[in-house]
Amino acid sequence: MNQRQSALAIFRAAIEAANPRLAMAHALHRDGHSLRAGGRNYDLQHIDRVFVIGFGKAGTPMAQAAEQVLGERLTRGWVTVKYGHTGPLATGRIHLHEAGHPLPDNSSLRGTQSLCDCIAEATANDLIVCLISGGGSALLELPASGVSLDDVRAMNDVLLRSGVPIHEVNTLRKHVSQVKGGQLVRSAGRARWISLILSDVVGSSRDTIASGPTAPDASTFEHALDVIDRHRLRSRLPARILTHIDRGARGEVPDTPKADDPMFARVQNLVIADNATACQFAIGKAQSLGYRAVLLSTTLQGEARDVAGSLVAAARDIAATHQPSAQPLCIVAGGETTVTVRGNGKGGRNQELALAGALALAGMSRALILSGGTDGNDGPTDAAGALADGETTTRAARIGLDASAFLANNDAYTFFASLGDLLMTGPTNTNVNDVMILLIG
Repeated sequence: MNQRQSALAIFRAAIEAANPRLAMAHALHRDGHSLRAGGRNYDLQHIDRVFVIGFGKAGTPMAQAAEQVLGERLTRGWVTVKYGHTGPLATGRIHLHEAGHPLPDNSSLRGTQSLCDCIAEATANDLIVCLISGGGSALLELPASGVSLDDVRAMNDVLLRSGVPIHEVNTLRKHVSQVKGGQLVRSAGRARWISLILSDVVGSSRDTIASGPTAPDASTFEHALDVIDRHRLRSRLPARILTHIDRGARGEVPDTPKADDPMFARVQNLVIADNATACQFAIGKAQSLGYRAVLLSTTLQGEARDVAGSLVAAARDIAATHQPSAQPLCIVAGGETTVTVRGNGKGGRNQELALAGALALAGMSRALILSGGTDGNDGPTDAAGALADGETTTRAARIGLDASAFLANNDAYTFFASLGDLLMTGPTNTNVNDVMILLIG
């Protein structure tokens, strides 16, 4: 197996580790009238109805797994997924709805309203199983009063192009929504909740994943205002967004529910898989292929091109203490980088990281970097990421491509497509952030 094949096999192992069906099987069990989620038991004899709702790129396999566990106790459900991410369900009691990502669309609004209608009649004797995965922020959307869908789309576009960290992006999202930041729980009276969460955020903070619709929100309107001012976004955001957040900061709009809200006593938020899970499986696969494997981090953040330089520098340092006759080295890292868009090219954060990695690795023999999104989609492209090695910039130059110019134009997709080095997986139906793999030797 050559170096490229090894990197691809290691990446596939990371994706398989985050298989939603596998994660659901570990998290949710039923034995007759006893339903167990994590370490908590629910007696189905004392529950009248069980509803399943969900939103995210992994919604279909999670719904399939929930349907299999709940069987005849499932009353009905509604799960919203990204376009092209549906699949067969056995009973027909859960409706799969498709909507837009990474920006919400009218189908997102319709799906969210239907999801809320599905559980609106729930009582204290009912149970809601909520399936949350990456992409949920776009797929679950119901703008606050006085804010339009176009306003929210424009805000998200500005935030995604400005390199704002995801937790700060979600601070704004939560404060212009009726369902994010713990507010979805209010849609179902006094019903009990089990939220099963496939984490796509660094640190797996429950109030950040999919903008935390079933978790207490630690952020406030004042925090949202601070994000706007620190990143100098006031002139770029829609007027109605600014008006709403300004009103909230003045106390004229109720803030999102906090940890002391009694409704959260009936909510169990359970993370069932995350980036650390994927990275650990990647390490195991690398070891099985004969590599000395090192897990560098599962919390990488920052500008993609800067992170690439840091990764390569770390690899060089580790390799320097590694005897030439010893086994080859594999470094695995995970997290979520950002890109501040200054050019007009096409790409995503993983492709940009790989392109910056190509420049950092230039001339380095037997070295390769792979950066990929575990969901199979990197930015607004059909690629999961890209691969680069010490010869990438040389091969590019032979066909007239200047790697530095493509990086400056944020045009990594065009660069790697020309070389045949895009990482193409198709939709994986999971999402636990990004995985970066460096092979040396």
